[in-house]
Amino acid sequence: MTEVTNHLYDTIDRQNAHESAHTRRTLVKTTAAAIGSMGLLSLADGTAEAAVRTNPENSVANIAAVAATAEVLATIVNTVGPEKLGDRLDPVTRRNIRAAAQQEKNHYELLVSDAVGGKAVTKEIHVPDEVFASPQNLLITLAVGDQIFINAYLLATTVFARQGTLSGSKFARFTSEIMAVEAVHRALALQSLGRLGNDRQYMRFAGREEAKGLPTTGTSGFYKILDAVGQLEAAGFGFGKAGSKPGQIYKYDEVSARTPTDPDVNTLTIS
Repeated sequence: MTEVTNHLYDTIDRQNAHESAHTRRTLVKTTAAAIGSMGLLSLADGTAEAAVRTNPENSVANIAAVAATAEVLATIVNTVGPEKLGDRLDPVTRRNIRAAAQQEKNHYELLVSDAVGGKAVTKEIHVPDEVFASPQNLLITLAVGDQIFINAYLLATTVFARQGTLSGSKFARFTSEIMAVEAVHRALALQSLGRLGNDRQYMRFAGREEAKGLPTTGTSGFYKILDAVGQLEAAGFGFGKAGSKPGQIYKYDEVSARTPTDPDVNTLTIS
């Protein structure tokens, strides 16, 4: 046990000094089990934060580059998907995905703006043909991809918040605000699949994927920002080159020129 968890259990033992030794041991064991089942033990002892902080891959430059490139991918998929599937998507789902395309494009523009200073590794993305083969394939891709983005933005929030500077706290808020929108996208994709959209009590960081019936079910998230790229490449996407599955390379500048806008999308700028 770590110093933090030892302190927690010692406090429980001290506060129940009037109880028998057996009762105090039972309380400690019960508390440990409860904390573990809620996924809070790694928060209490700093395991997650330490894993993020000590990895040299998690530089501000790498995070900004991966995030910007991911938003290039997301803009393309959310724009092209409704174009290719058309009326095979129900009207509400189609509108939600098209609105997501607008939002991902805006996120990209923020990340590469002077305010943040990120730069995409590439603006040409190989997308597997299977992604656009059916509404179900597209929605599953969005649910899985948005979870990767959630993981990446939570990692970024951790890195920026630990800088202890005004700009660090500002960037941490930026990434938190973007992460929240990615969580909405994931929920809507699941709902359109006929599943519970709000299935999380907390957004998943690097823990095990508990949602059933996804290609990533049972797999863990990541503490290294470059692992986001690895997970997307494993799904068949390619960055500036052909991916591992049959598909097509789409150019962001061409696709984003026709990314739709929805009049009901609001909060168009970040403060």
